[in-house]
Amino acid sequence: MKSDLDRLMSERNLDGLWVTGPGLHNPAMSYFTGLAHLTRADLVKPRGQEPVLYYYPMERDNAIATGLRTKNINDYDPLRLLREARGNRARAMAARLKLSFEDLGLRGRVGVYGTVDAALPLAVAKELHSHMPEVTLVGEGEDTLLIAARATKDEAEIERIRQVGRATTAVVARTAEYLTTRRVRGDTLLREDGQGLTVRDVKARISAWCSEFGLEDSEGVIFAIGRDGGVPHSSGKPDDLIRTGQPIVFDFFPQESGGGYFYDITRTWCLDHAPQEVEELYRHVQAAYQLALDSFTPGMLCRFAQRRVCEYFEAQGHPTLLSNTTTEVGYVHPLGHGVGLNLHESPVFSDVEQNNDRLEPGMVFTLEPGLYYPERGMGVRLEDTLVIGRDARIEVLAEYPMDLVLPMRKAARAGTSRARPATRPSAKPARTSKRATGRAKPRRR
Repeated sequence: MKSDLDRLMSERNLDGLWVTGPGLHNPAMSYFTGLAHLTRADLVKPRGQEPVLYYYPMERDNAIATGLRTKNINDYDPLRLLREARGNRARAMAARLKLSFEDLGLRGRVGVYGTVDAALPLAVAKELHSHMPEVTLVGEGEDTLLIAARATKDEAEIERIRQVGRATTAVVARTAEYLTTRRVRGDTLLREDGQGLTVRDVKARISAWCSEFGLEDSEGVIFAIGRDGGVPHSSGKPDDLIRTGQPIVFDFFPQESGGGYFYDITRTWCLDHAPQEVEELYRHVQAAYQLALDSFTPGMLCRFAQRRVCEYFEAQGHPTLLSNTTTEVGYVHPLGHGVGLNLHESPVFSDVEQNNDRLEPGMVFTLEPGLYYPERGMGVRLEDTLVIGRDARIEVLAEYPMDLVLPMRKAARAGTSRARPATRPSAKPARTSKRATGRAKPRRR
């Protein structure tokens, strides 16, 4: 959390932070400013002091609306600095940073963050060192201070993610409604114009619904049918037709428009009916979901939850990473990941001894067991985004049913009598409505 920044700076021997780049689609900047429309800006935080946002005057209202301490970059006469630097933008920026650092009394090691071309901070670091040798700009690498701070969220952040989750599940519900009200010819769902409904058609509607609910699918959408659903990150072939009885892996991970907080949910659906082997796979994944959910406790090592699920799947006869670290069938990925301003954050669940990530209050993370058999034309994954509250309660942030079979609700069928009646249940219905239905009630710890 932001309240941890000074402690983390002290632990990492950093005297200050410099965040640069735009305000949107820039997690490091958005962490401080929210989704402020800033074309380019700088934020400087000395250890032990509140951050200061340096803005260009055309965006002064947006900067002031962040509630941060602010300073107009025009106070440093950037055009004069650029002329003195003979048009060298990196040199002019270094001169401006020197002035702002001096105003704040900042010297020593300053971490650099933000979404910009890497050439810029590298050039600025070289120029700044020649004019202000008492300052060293530091690039931390992958495991940055801000990543560590963002591993736990405060109540305001959790509420924002919850709202994203509610909008996300509304789009999921809209998708389910659209699919189950299509006319069907044979086993193929039809568009309004009578042509076969494709993955491309469904994704186009999902994207439009995202805009309606204030979301953007910036990382894409996984809508994978049959064999493609057996390859975890296959996004689905655009021209594939949507058919009844085929397993669909719908993995949906939008974020707030402008690059804010993400939400992540996966459902596996069969329209009208499900093959028996898909139902069996589904029950195993569902049981693994509940097993992991029941095992989560604050302070536990994340890798232990991953191992527990691997052991369960292997007891059911499925290959896992526990016994074959390169398997591409069965259970082939970690149990979850943190969610925030990046889709994948801390904690991680990989079962390696070096992984010391623990579940702590304030963490937001996914639970997503899955089984994958592309050669058998199927894959199953179930995923929700969870939070550990300050009271140690584990909660699904935006609940949504976990039904495998979605009955086709339109009685009229087109063209042929080969299709099963829309109300006919599968031969062996998956037991999805009484156990982990997306409304599984996590235990209070």
